[in-house]
Amino acid sequence: MNSFEVILKIKKELSKKIIGQDEMIDALLIGLLTNGHILLEGVPGLAKTTTVNALAKTIDLNFKRVQFTPDLLPSDIIGAQIYDMKTGEFKIKKGPVFTNLLLADEINRAPAKVQSALLEVMQERQVTIGDNSFSIDKPFLVLATQNPIEQEGAYSLPEAQLDRFMFKIVVSYNTKEQEYEIAKMASSKQQIDLNTIINRNELEKIKEEIFEVHIDKEIEEYIVDIICATRDPKNYGLEEIASQIEFGASPRATIDMFKAVKAQAYIRGNDYVSPIDVALIVKNVLRHRVILSYEAQAQDINVDDVIQKIIENIDIP
Repeated sequence: MNSFEVILKIKKELSKKIIGQDEMIDALLIGLLTNGHILLEGVPGLAKTTTVNALAKTIDLNFKRVQFTPDLLPSDIIGAQIYDMKTGEFKIKKGPVFTNLLLADEINRAPAKVQSALLEVMQERQVTIGDNSFSIDKPFLVLATQNPIEQEGAYSLPEAQLDRFMFKIVVSYNTKEQEYEIAKMASSKQQIDLNTIINRNELEKIKEEIFEVHIDKEIEEYIVDIICATRDPKNYGLEEIASQIEFGASPRATIDMFKAVKAQAYIRGNDYVSPIDVALIVKNVLRHRVILSYEAQAQDINVDDVIQKIIENIDIP
């Protein structure tokens, strides 16, 4: 079985428990294959937690979930030093970040100190507890969710933290047919057990293969043009949206695009990147990094629409 067939088999296994949500599943696979964190935005009940848990089982990874709340402390995430009265010494109790897949549920409900602690783990893949630093086992992926409707008791994530997420995926409702299948599955007595498809060593081999996916210089330049157009729209004949963008995407967006398009091509069964791969992931990479101006927000302009105008005005190689 080649690696592309392995990817298909993982998707097929996930489909036993997850109906629809193909974009979310592809995004999670790309994040896992490129070490990129994923932000999932959607109303409750769209199988975000179920999907992450199912993915962990199919790839034999450890999975932990943390419900973010306003009273959460950094030690609840990373761990703490605990005094042992028997020995008279402090011991380290590791927190839930010591895992492979960390689901941060409703991440925007936690205060700034918790976000700061999580930021170190996301960027450095290490945790500092007291005077000690600990590396996180690979692979390590933060999959965060936020509810776009309920804003009471919620904190806006700082731009520096948003920039650490490779993708922001907007999870939508299922179709009518999919909804029917979900209801049938939920009301059935049948127990669905997922099989492990690959182990961690096999996952690392697939990651190495993704590095070998070919990308032409023209497509690399095309990606850079898209990113630069978010910063200086007028240089690309986009005067109409210049006043709508307050800040463009960071260099980290370019890096993530280069990595993500290779993985996107790979899970489509190709060993080269095409403009289609760029089109499939560009909004996921940019929608949380392009900051709209107050004027655009007042006019209810959608960031996806701004990104779409940029794509339409830049020549495809």
